[in-house]
Amino acid sequence: MERIGLVLEGGGVRGAYTAGALAWLKDNGISFDYSVGISSGAVYLTCFLADNIQAAKMMSTKYAAGPECVGYQAFLKEGHYVAYKYIFDVCLKEKEHLTMAPIRAAKPDVEVGAYDLGEGKTCWFGPDELDDDLVLLRGTCALPLASAVVEYKGRRLLDGGITKMVPIERAQEKGCTKFMVITTKPRDYVRKPAAPIVEFLMRIVYKECPQAAKDYHVRHLNYNHQMDIVRSLADEKKALLCCPSKTIKVSRWKGDEDKCRELYQLGYDDMDARKEEILAFMKKEETEE
Repeated sequence: MERIGLVLEGGGVRGAYTAGALAWLKDNGISFDYSVGISSGAVYLTCFLADNIQAAKMMSTKYAAGPECVGYQAFLKEGHYVAYKYIFDVCLKEKEHLTMAPIRAAKPDVEVGAYDLGEGKTCWFGPDELDDDLVLLRGTCALPLASAVVEYKGRRLLDGGITKMVPIERAQEKGCTKFMVITTKPRDYVRKPAAPIVEFLMRIVYKECPQAAKDYHVRHLNYNHQMDIVRSLADEKKALLCCPSKTIKVSRWKGDEDKCRELYQLGYDDMDARKEEILAFMKKEETEE
């Protein structure tokens, strides 16, 4: 049989689009043989699999846009530009009661990616690794320079998007033959190199892991290569690329609640507009041995 994979990009606050798209998938009873998420995509993927779409909606439309999560207030709270502990410990765990128990119990074929500073590469974690304190999830989202390194079971983790922004290659490695890819940027988006000051800071802040700075230096090349793979698969009808149909002014770092709700709704509406296409794509055909 064919093996259909769900591939989710990150995107910070722009992940509201992904959250809305996943809400549509949940409402239409669509599931996948394998799924993989990076950064905010990993968070919304676990909400989807834990059947807590409300947590994804609140996170993407309210908490992520809150002034206490990003910027001056976040720095005062946690000493970093993004208050990740507040986001995960208070917003998701306490307020939205997000737990990984349903995923560990069901054991779907799912992975989230985080960059391991000890190994100098993005590593993959399955359902048994997802803890109810959401420490691993926090590690998958810990943006370099903007957050603290997350300690998890002896590992030192950062955002897996350092190397795997659109984890299409991982889905291929896992044997998927068809792919639904949800991104937060337009189909033709081309990533540019990081600013020199950012690369300099990467070398200084993570000097114990020089590979991290090297990987960040070619991050734009990796992203563009990953999207080339996705677009090629889409042209061959082996992938369905779902991305925003219009521009809504929400950045990786910030967006007011109205704009975030608009982006969430766009994710839902874009999927609904392609309902017949999606349903046809999800049908499996017998393959010859």
